[in-house]
Amino acid sequence: MMTEARTTPPGVRSPNLSLYREARKAAIWGVAISLGLGVAKLIGGWYGNSLGLISDAAHSLVDAVISGALFGALWIAQRPADHEHPYGHARFEAVAGSGVALILIGLAAGIAYEAYHGLGRPRGIPEAYTLAIAIGGIAFQEGLYRYARSVALRTGSGALLATAWDYRLDALGSVAVVAGVGLSRWGGPDWAWADHAAALMVAGAISWVGGSLLWGNIQDLMDRQATPAVLSNVRDEAMAARGVLGVEKLRVRKVGLEYLVDIHVEVDPEQTVRAGHEIAHAVKDRVIERVPSIRDVLVHIEPAEDQDAVGPFIASPPASSASSGDTPHRPDR
Repeated sequence: MMTEARTTPPGVRSPNLSLYREARKAAIWGVAISLGLGVAKLIGGWYGNSLGLISDAAHSLVDAVISGALFGALWIAQRPADHEHPYGHARFEAVAGSGVALILIGLAAGIAYEAYHGLGRPRGIPEAYTLAIAIGGIAFQEGLYRYARSVALRTGSGALLATAWDYRLDALGSVAVVAGVGLSRWGGPDWAWADHAAALMVAGAISWVGGSLLWGNIQDLMDRQATPAVLSNVRDEAMAARGVLGVEKLRVRKVGLEYLVDIHVEVDPEQTVRAGHEIAHAVKDRVIERVPSIRDVLVHIEPAEDQDAVGPFIASPPASSASSGDTPHRPDR
């Protein structure tokens, strides 16, 4: 027996699962690589007498936890709409992105505290092989950052973008380890402070990126208007629909990896209700078909001020897409 709470409400498009699938794949790669690097750095730092490498191992292991949490968040966000959540669960992705940003800020505070209080502590000389582990970590983390960032930009995942930047910051942390270990081994005791100073710089960078990503995800939760490129794309496709004389108002808000559109289109004021209904569905169907990142479109019909621009629109029999259970669109009275 079908559970009513799991039924997608009429007129609501299912999530674009391919976007979520691609983002989850990047998260899985993040778990695997970060976990492997964390274990390697921890063992190498413990036996190689490198406190910097041990701290870098903690960052990598935190990355693995973050990537695992991101996978779970994307799994929840892709769930279709139900009667309790008629707009779906996609906002959970932005909530997860905000959580990742807060973790980054907390991690930056912890690194800064340890680096500052460790400036005057004597340290032993790390083994040379800790340099090789740190350099290998830089290569893997930078590659993971580039892959995750490209997927994040392609899918529009703010949470994945936040995680990608964490991979880049982990790579910068490994650079600090390389500098600190190198100066400790070959610079003498006078340079023992160098790795701590580098750690403070990395902590500042982590804090700045975390704050920027937190602000971006909060803006998405507050229904910030979409980028000019998205707005232009939606407007152009709506204007290309038959019977549309103009776009009077356009709002596009981001929910998860997709967008919801509210658009007011101008039509001949002498049209019948049926003709206006068909135009509204033509706009909705065209925008969803031509712009893959659009989840749903709500079309409002407005009477055009200048109806001489285009000749009268002749109503045709209702298209199959217009009888899919969507709520009928009504022209203004």
